[in-house]
Amino acid sequence: MMMSTSMGFERARRALHRGLVGVAIAGAAITMLAADTKFTSTWKAPAGAPVTFAGRKVIALVISDDDSLRVSSEEALTAQLTARGLVGTPAYRLIPREEVKRPESARAWFERAGAEGVVAMRLVDAKTVRTYTPDTWTTMPYGTLWGYYGYGWNSMYVPGRVDVDTVFSIETLIFSVPRNQLLWAGVSESRNPKDAQRLIAELVKTIAKELQKQGLTRAVK
Repeated sequence: MMMSTSMGFERARRALHRGLVGVAIAGAAITMLAADTKFTSTWKAPAGAPVTFAGRKVIALVISDDDSLRVSSEEALTAQLTARGLVGTPAYRLIPREEVKRPESARAWFERAGAEGVVAMRLVDAKTVRTYTPDTWTTMPYGTLWGYYGYGWNSMYVPGRVDVDTVFSIETLIFSVPRNQLLWAGVSESRNPKDAQRLIAELVKTIAKELQKQGLTRAVK
């Protein structure tokens, strides 16, 4: 079971990688909404002293061992941050590759750069989901008990439809660097690798809008 889950995650990661590379190439031209993407949970820090990232340096960080995926998606996120009045900076330009996984090294680079915030993204799960949709529940025999009773005994098998989807779960966190504090967190769920390009483009824009909603940046003109 563990091997099967690992193989599924790897296939999904590769599909997501292909989509992210497409985002880097297409850039701002991608405007379609991925209809099967949604935030399944969000969290906001309790009210305290106000924080704003407007005009400040904010690091776009994608946590992945795949360098191509990390570079392309950090560039896509950086573009959205910059469009909203922040000084967006991809982490790969700031931190040497051999130091990126060490918290003490990353902290030193962020602080030397004068970073005010970090937006971090991480693929946390990928799984295959099968959904069975019966063909008959909306037909006339199902409307009444006795209509169904006679129908059920005379038609004992009616094939339905089975949909197989790959579901991605992507975690997004927004931190204040000076406070070393989590400001906002969310987990999004998205279906099917073939939509990864539109999925990530829209997710990145959604994250940037969330910064605006939380008062951390300004509105796009």
